[in-house]
Amino acid sequence: MKRHFSPICGPGPAAIVRLLVLLCPAILLASQAFASDQPRTLTLDDALQITLEHNRDIQKAVENKKRIMGFYVEQRAAALPQLTATGTGARSWDTAQAQSESIGPFAFGPITIPAIVFPPNVDQRAVGVGLTQPLFTWGQVGAAIKAAKFGIASADDQLRVFRQAALRDVSAAFYDVLLAKEAYAIALQNLRQKEAHADEAQRRFSAGVATEYDVLAARVAVDNALPDVVRTENLVRTSREQLRFILGIPEEVDAAGRLETPVEGPPAYDETLDVAYRRRPELADLKNRLGTATELVTVYKAGNKPHLDLQMAGGYKELTLGHTEYDGKTWSVGVALTFPFFDGFRTDGKVAQAKSDVSSLKIEEAKTLDAIALQIRDSLNKVRESVGIVQGLSGTVSQAERLLQMAGKGYEYGVKTHLDVEDAELNLTQAKGSLAQAWRDYLVARVTLTWAMGILGEDQPPAHK
Repeated sequence: MKRHFSPICGPGPAAIVRLLVLLCPAILLASQAFASDQPRTLTLDDALQITLEHNRDIQKAVENKKRIMGFYVEQRAAALPQLTATGTGARSWDTAQAQSESIGPFAFGPITIPAIVFPPNVDQRAVGVGLTQPLFTWGQVGAAIKAAKFGIASADDQLRVFRQAALRDVSAAFYDVLLAKEAYAIALQNLRQKEAHADEAQRRFSAGVATEYDVLAARVAVDNALPDVVRTENLVRTSREQLRFILGIPEEVDAAGRLETPVEGPPAYDETLDVAYRRRPELADLKNRLGTATELVTVYKAGNKPHLDLQMAGGYKELTLGHTEYDGKTWSVGVALTFPFFDGFRTDGKVAQAKSDVSSLKIEEAKTLDAIALQIRDSLNKVRESVGIVQGLSGTVSQAERLLQMAGKGYEYGVKTHLDVEDAELNLTQAKGSLAQAWRDYLVARVTLTWAMGILGEDQPPAHK
């Protein structure tokens, strides 16, 4: 008896080919979805470049600069001639302008004649151009333009502030990702070591050279090592999300690189502080804001002073009176004096506020100088501390690895206990974790010092890879 198979479900080669053809689109979509879930791997240079392009704070600072540029254009307009074009057309009718009266009597009766003062209908059409040019404003226009220029410089300084802060934060977040990945690798290695010890204990127990206690202790050690793996794995995800947030991009990211780098000692305090006083954008911003506030005092002082303006106008006018039409060119030139000699002390109040702003900015500048000096000293101390810890722990890891090897051999030959092996593994794990943390702290301390000097992202050394 012959069995018949459908073209698709049959076991023949043709059916298998048809099935694969049907499944290809689904396989392709699944592979694309899997590929899209893979994070984008970045070097530190990549992360810094993306930050400058996509960071939200930097974008806000750029928009603030555009707003200040618009304010400058607005203030500059006060010094330029103001031109206006006008066009009018009007028709009026007034019967009071056309009166009549009777004279006589005559033999044939009284005569009524109109006593016309103006025709009752008047049509007017005119076009013209007017010009107004400030001639003298007690320095108000010039001071406003200078204040706007200071504002533009201040906007540039604020943009530098946000850029350097973003570069500092993304560098620290990048190193946090590397540290989290290192911690995960250490925890995973520790778990695998304990699993290997548990397998060895089980083998020795089966051979009769180990006790049930040794097997149970090894299994407990495996269970205790598992939470660290889970915790550090979640730390990797969290640190990646923090890095992505600072970058300002929607896709998942990962950091590529190593924490180890050549160690350099901190520079001299006086030299570093001198650079910070010259390069910190916060100080430059305060100086420009102080310049703006000083110019505003001049602007407000002119509020109750005489202003002198040149006014000019010219055009063409058509006038129709009744049935008579007139037309011709028109022009006028004059100088207008405006003197608001009493404004209810409004000007005095504005001047007092502007002078108070100047004094407040000077106090803030002195406070900022003190804060920068403290930041420089703290940053140098952090670099010095991290350098000492890195140098102190560099040899500890190799010693801990050697100690673990000796403990493992001793346990194998029966001269060391399982507790000795556990202690050696714990020492190695702690040494590796402490060294990784020290490397991260050193790199962040160097970045923070560069930020405190005001040169981060400008003339700093090449980024660490």
